[in-house]
Amino acid sequence: MIPPHLTLAHTPTPLEEAKRLSASLGVRIRIKRDDLTGSHLSGNKIRKLEFLLAEAMSLGATSVLTCGGIQSNHCRATAMAAAPIGLKPHILLRTPNGQVTDLPAPSAGNVLLDRLVGASIRPCSPDAYRTSRNDLLSAWADELKSQGEIPYIVPEGGSNALGSLGYVRAATELAKQFKERPADSVIVPTGSGGTLAGLAVGLKAAGLKTKAWGIAVCDDEAYFRDIVDRISQEAARRFGTPVLLPDDYGVISGYQGRGYALSTSEELCFLRDTARLDGLVLDPVYTGKAFRGMVDLCKREPSTLGRDVTFIHTGGIFGLFAKADELDKAWSNEDG
Repeated sequence: MIPPHLTLAHTPTPLEEAKRLSASLGVRIRIKRDDLTGSHLSGNKIRKLEFLLAEAMSLGATSVLTCGGIQSNHCRATAMAAAPIGLKPHILLRTPNGQVTDLPAPSAGNVLLDRLVGASIRPCSPDAYRTSRNDLLSAWADELKSQGEIPYIVPEGGSNALGSLGYVRAATELAKQFKERPADSVIVPTGSGGTLAGLAVGLKAAGLKTKAWGIAVCDDEAYFRDIVDRISQEAARRFGTPVLLPDDYGVISGYQGRGYALSTSEELCFLRDTARLDGLVLDPVYTGKAFRGMVDLCKREPSTLGRDVTFIHTGGIFGLFAKADELDKAWSNEDG
């Protein structure tokens, strides 16, 4: 049984063909435009938050806590979705040194939007984030309880069984849009695993032979398979959704580059080239790396993904503005 959810996302989002890229690759490439789920609420996280924040409201929460990287799309989406429904947002951001001075000054990108809606921000070092982020969120929640608040913790990326239902529903939406011609593969950038899990479960529930693929932007295949399988099993127990088998989905590694949210000049130039080819604006953390991986695979190993491929654009445009200096340097040879 699928639980109640809020209506936050503008859906169904369009499914559009990237005609010039398709022609150059000899593969039909369609883009599921989940970057158009809203304006300030753009991206894939909103579909998850429809379920998570509905649960928060049902529990009488007065505040919401979550965590992510310094330019986290998920934290921005959570803060901007929570504020209008009366939930005070609190976000734990992983920064280079765990210091307030690590935050951009003046504020930029997602951090600017976090602050715009009054989110309380605490920086966290990479080591502490990796080993203790859940404990830190729990301790912060205890502080809020002592102040009379009723806190609700949203996991990193909204990636748990409840949040994954957002992409079970998105897969049903896709099935209707495919009509008589389903894709061979659906590709999604993968950073916390919940979107991939929901997508794979939803495609299986819809009876499609389309395979869900996650292109990792951090960590590796074993890491994400563990997360996806755990979410799938929990969702099956709680909501009666299908349990995933190993062949129901795939995880592609090798396109992380320098690491999470770190860019190479080649990656940044790829963003430029993609925008000029089909007018598609990608972000440097998620969609840029995953889209680059998809294009590379279509060129080198076309049998892996098939001849009809759909890419889920998960948003992230605000993160571009925090990379302005790096983008300018990468493109400096165009000037003069």
